[in-house]
Amino acid sequence: MQKKREQYQIDTLHTLPIVLLDILLVISANFLALLIRFDFEIQTMLRAGPSGRPFIQTVLAFIPLSIICTIAAFSVFKLYSTLWEFAGYRELFRVAFAAAAVSIVQFAIMSIFRYPIPRSFPFFTTLLIAVFCGGGRILLRVLSTNIQKSRRERIPTMIIGAGKTGAMVLREFESNQHSKNKPVCIIDDDQHKIGSYLNGIKVVGDRYTIPKFAEKYKIEDIVFAIPEIDTKAKKEILDLCQTTSCHLKIMPSLYQLANGEVSVQKIRDVMVEDLLGREAVKVNTAEISNYVCGKRILVTGGGGSIGSELCRQIAHNAPECLIIFDIYENNAYDIQQELQREYPGINLVTLIGSVRDEKRVDDIFKTYRPEIVYHAAAHKHVPLMETSPFEAIKNNVFGTLNVARAADRHKAEAMVLISTDKAVNPTNVMGATKRICEMIVQTLDRQSDTRYVAVRFGNVLGSNGSVIPLFRKQIAEGGPVTVTHKDIIRFFMTIPEAVSLVLQAGAYAKGGEIFVLDMGQPVKIDDLARNMIRLSGFKPDEDIPIVYTGLRPGEKLYEEILMAEEGLDKTPNNLIYIGHPNDFDYDEFLNKLEELRAPAMANSPDIRKNIAEIVSTYHERRN
Repeated sequence: MQKKREQYQIDTLHTLPIVLLDILLVISANFLALLIRFDFEIQTMLRAGPSGRPFIQTVLAFIPLSIICTIAAFSVFKLYSTLWEFAGYRELFRVAFAAAAVSIVQFAIMSIFRYPIPRSFPFFTTLLIAVFCGGGRILLRVLSTNIQKSRRERIPTMIIGAGKTGAMVLREFESNQHSKNKPVCIIDDDQHKIGSYLNGIKVVGDRYTIPKFAEKYKIEDIVFAIPEIDTKAKKEILDLCQTTSCHLKIMPSLYQLANGEVSVQKIRDVMVEDLLGREAVKVNTAEISNYVCGKRILVTGGGGSIGSELCRQIAHNAPECLIIFDIYENNAYDIQQELQREYPGINLVTLIGSVRDEKRVDDIFKTYRPEIVYHAAAHKHVPLMETSPFEAIKNNVFGTLNVARAADRHKAEAMVLISTDKAVNPTNVMGATKRICEMIVQTLDRQSDTRYVAVRFGNVLGSNGSVIPLFRKQIAEGGPVTVTHKDIIRFFMTIPEAVSLVLQAGAYAKGGEIFVLDMGQPVKIDDLARNMIRLSGFKPDEDIPIVYTGLRPGEKLYEEILMAEEGLDKTPNNLIYIGHPNDFDYDEFLNKLEELRAPAMANSPDIRKNIAEIVSTYHERRN
């Protein structure tokens, strides 16, 4: 009861000023309506009317009824419970309808009680009440918004793009009282637009003037508002933005805006992916769907960064059954919960275990009979595998062998191995083990009806153990950001891009291929670190220092995608190629593979010699 009383008091305090304003406006509207009726001739108003009383006296007597009618009508139309700070044209229509209702009631009262007032008087009164009360509310909204904005320090903002999207951004910043951005200038490459104004904000110059005007107007935020632009031009503009100390934000694509996937309010920060300087990967979704839909699919390592994205994209294509197999229960649980939430009807099986356990792997194949296997389970951290090489052998090599042989025994249609560019001329144990894994699938493909293929690609942005999460953490801690070598370069791709290409490569598989993904241009890790520091609003070497720590054990300055002896064949997707693998003695390989088992299980310190006997291109790099 006490809460209801308090709420009533709050509502009264909120409503009372508006009611008092309406009373004042109704009084004003009545007198102004009379003035308009008599062409602003005050003497005529003061003369006696047909009743013997001056019209002004009749209006004074009528005003209390007019006030009562107006407040009653406004209450019926819920105009006193409207949040006017968010009001729009719908609320104005309701004011107009309420005023019309007042006019009808007033005319009825005048007719019944024979008030000697000109018949046009109710019409003018209604019009003025609608204008005064509606306009008064909008004025209150504008004043409230401007007062709130003036009290809040707003961020000088540059908009890049003077098109429809730029105009949309400007309107959002100006109309949203919660916006902290104050647009002060616009950049556009169209020379015809330079010098003109968009929503009152001047287009000051083209992309090459970004640093100049960022300094002139003391810009703190830059919003990139050109959703549809080729990647090269986008990168060039963003690179120019990075020469400033401004915080960069970017609009979503027009496709996303048109489909309602995002709103203008969801302008996002510029991410490292925006600076890669290549076109986004495109795949044939129909081919992937036809290949995956209605199949029983097993993903080993399904809780990892690559494995979990494989599960997401497979789940999207309606498999008959999706089996997630991972040794880490927390990761497996997370992706299980996500998929059950996103795809409530999915037939999902989540299993815990290791690919090292041959019996466990075989039981899974026997029970669930997967038709397609994506093998993503692996140890992949290069320096850690240098100090524990036998663990890399046990997990990567013999784990792959267990899965591959089970796929053969239980007549799976296909097995797709996730490989790496580090398998090419490897200088580290991890890369060498992945090359052995490639050789396993090439060997079994010759002996089995199951199609075995490998897909080789470079680093994926944001994956577990990659430099992106490390750099983010180091920047959040205030630095330093550690880079192993100033000249080290790597190929990069986003996780969804890499996985979509893996799925499409699987659809192309005939057996025995090593598919190679086009990773675009290599990226200097030093440049990547500096870009991330700038995107976080800091200056490299000033706010956040960069420290060069030296190459780690087994690490190269650059990675190769193909061995020198391999050639490339095209596929229907111009970002997926087929490498011609080196030929080798398959029987001898299987014998040496079995010889590798004993020293691996014995944790032999000389395991690298055994690896080199199998992978002729493996050369240990010593620092």
